[in-house]
Amino acid sequence: MPQPARLRFRSGAGFPRTPPSGTLAAEVMTVAKLERQLFEDPPFVQELFGSTRFAWLWLLLRVWLGYKWIEAALHKVGHPEWVQTGAAVRAFWERAIQVPPPPARPPVAFDWYRDFLSWLLSIRAEGFFGKLIAYGELVVGVLLIVGAFVGVSAFFGAFMNWNFMMAGTASTNPMMFLVSFLLVLAWKVAGYYGLDRWLLPALGTPWRPGRVFRQAPQPA
Repeated sequence: MPQPARLRFRSGAGFPRTPPSGTLAAEVMTVAKLERQLFEDPPFVQELFGSTRFAWLWLLLRVWLGYKWIEAALHKVGHPEWVQTGAAVRAFWERAIQVPPPPARPPVAFDWYRDFLSWLLSIRAEGFFGKLIAYGELVVGVLLIVGAFVGVSAFFGAFMNWNFMMAGTASTNPMMFLVSFLLVLAWKVAGYYGLDRWLLPALGTPWRPGRVFRQAPQPA
């Protein structure tokens, strides 16, 4: 039985650069092009999150957020129940996993997160997490105030806020989470009035290395 001929599309004289319209190959290429489309943000969003014009706004927000993290850390650093035994963390987890009788609601709304906290209790991870939380809050606060790696530090701060809220603690966590989220969006300019003004051009990003990681041109 004769084999069906394969269609090949090559550029050059006498060959079309794209498959004929109406064919399956043409439809696949059209879908591929549509999937690769990039949509630009509105001008005011680009100005707000990517222009140094509003760097003063991010300075105020990140200093406030950094102060809140340092304030929280100072209540934990040096406290034996946080940085030595972890008893404070264990007590917090034990309260969080309690399921009161109806109609009262448990502090943790999701069973999977309650199981996760129960597992941490079972392996006695409170000692490690006590130190991690106390010194993590301090490091995040300092980095935010000096404007170093603002996007990364805001992300880890938001992650801590998220975990506190998941464990049933509201307090200032929702507002801190919101400010952290905005700082992550404005990472390019949030540290302009800070160390990121020099760190970002020097170190760059994983997708665009900075001056430190660029290879010097080889002599001809």
